[in-house]
Amino acid sequence: MEAIRVARKLLAILAADIAGYSRLIGADDEGTLASITLHRRELLDPCIAKHRGRIIKTTGDGLLVEFASVVDAVRCGVEVQEGMAERNAHLGPEKRLDFRIGINFGDVVEQDGDLFGEGVNIAARLEGIAEPGGICVSERVHEDAAGKIRSAFEDIGEHLLKNIARPVRVYRMRFGAMAIAAPPVRPALTLPDKPSIAVLPFANMSGDAEQDYFADGIVEEIITALSRVRWLFVIARNSSFTYKGRAVDVKQVGRELGVRYVLEGSVRRAGNRMRITGQLIDTSTGAHLWAERFDGGLEDIFDLQDQVTASVVGAIAPKLERAEIQRAQRKPTERLDAYDYFLRGMAAFHQWTRESNDEALSLFYKAIELDPNFASAYGNASRCYGQRKTHGWVTNRTYEIAETASLARLAGELGKDDAVALHNAGISLAFVVGELDDGAAYIDRALVLNPNLASAWTASSLVKIWLGEPELAIECAVRAMRLSPHDPLTFVMQSAISAAHFFAARHPEALSWAETSLREHPGYIPSAAVAAAAGALVGNHAAAGRAMARLRQLMPELCISNLKDLWPIRRAGDFDRWADGLRKAGLPE
Repeated sequence: MEAIRVARKLLAILAADIAGYSRLIGADDEGTLASITLHRRELLDPCIAKHRGRIIKTTGDGLLVEFASVVDAVRCGVEVQEGMAERNAHLGPEKRLDFRIGINFGDVVEQDGDLFGEGVNIAARLEGIAEPGGICVSERVHEDAAGKIRSAFEDIGEHLLKNIARPVRVYRMRFGAMAIAAPPVRPALTLPDKPSIAVLPFANMSGDAEQDYFADGIVEEIITALSRVRWLFVIARNSSFTYKGRAVDVKQVGRELGVRYVLEGSVRRAGNRMRITGQLIDTSTGAHLWAERFDGGLEDIFDLQDQVTASVVGAIAPKLERAEIQRAQRKPTERLDAYDYFLRGMAAFHQWTRESNDEALSLFYKAIELDPNFASAYGNASRCYGQRKTHGWVTNRTYEIAETASLARLAGELGKDDAVALHNAGISLAFVVGELDDGAAYIDRALVLNPNLASAWTASSLVKIWLGEPELAIECAVRAMRLSPHDPLTFVMQSAISAAHFFAARHPEALSWAETSLREHPGYIPSAAVAAAAGALVGNHAAAGRAMARLRQLMPELCISNLKDLWPIRRAGDFDRWADGLRKAGLPE
């Protein structure tokens, strides 16, 4: 058969319909049709003509319009909706005509004066998810129209639209009063393909700000316990804690972190008595799925944590076997005094200053003294020495390497089933001691135990860089950023990606990622080193000079002869590339 020739075009397509049309017709068919005719004649048709649109077809409750320009289509849509808002202002809800509008830009097929194809279908699906009186547009429309019109765009994430094969990122338009009232929002993240949850910092209701560390520690334990449930996607502690002290809208938290559920609560500690409250909320609806209060003595702290964890898991998946819940529960130590020191050490460690690092190390040692079998305390103490090396705070290199090795080995032996202890031990062995194979093995074991642990994926990324596996390193860092999308330590993940690109000989990408990391944390030495080397190798002498000046300021004793002490790079070719770049950037011999 002879092939039928069709005409294809790239067009902006505007699809509109009337919300609640069947109800309006059922209540007053003649009045509704008369109103539609009047609005068409006085507002829609003149507006479409003004913006050089062409009506392709009409239905009883809607129409399809083509535009050669995306900006014209968007301006027309906004003008129609603002005009209808004015016309509806004096009407009751039973008389209002509210249009929903979807706009897409894409490839269409023209045949017999009509338009067909996915470009049209997406516009129609966007119309279907728009609010009455609102406009939804595709990502391509947003790219072309943003900054050219006075309205604002809100990213509402990727949507699976009916009969559209791939997810479509959708933007909701804000105009008129909506644009003024709408707060700035972070881009929405796509929901994972399994149940997802973020545990927000619990409010400290004790009346004593000094007890914040206690409430924070309980939340960290709940996050860790939930993370061991392999079918859950759990946002890391560092991203959850960016909401500490803020009044939050759980729907916005759900969009920003890309989760279906949020757990929030409070802790009240009075003497030896304690009360933990928690509530689980569906971020898509704001509905409370579960709320509970747990009271007990301080000696019952671990049982209380287990009750909260088990209840949350049960609320998300009622059919979950009790045995699976019990496997998600684990007590880090039976000594409450040791645990208290450990929590204080964690609070200090997360501040990332020299003074707080010294304080954290002292507190972890006190926890170990009180409980010699406390695996996580050994692991975190070893991490303190890693933080000292990262920032150039080492005072006795030989002693600190030996002490790190001892702490990390004990953490690994005592915490064979403790993912936090294992990955802390692994990164410390690899980075400080230089035992890359054993460090990698510890981290791999941690990820088998807890695949939701963002910090373990970051550690894995770094070790894979030093082992000479840059592509796998990037995959690990990207996984870490997805599990903790607003992590205060995102600069470490970005730095890992920059280094991986560098050792894969993608120097422009390495420079870009390193500079991004430095904008987040100007004092991070690894990022400064990669930026200086990558900048020199791509011939960007200004960037290389800036990074080298910062590197020399942060670590004035660094030179080519002691460069091997900075990173435990296994492959000679990788080290030579790095040394060559830094030498060209001005690092002395």
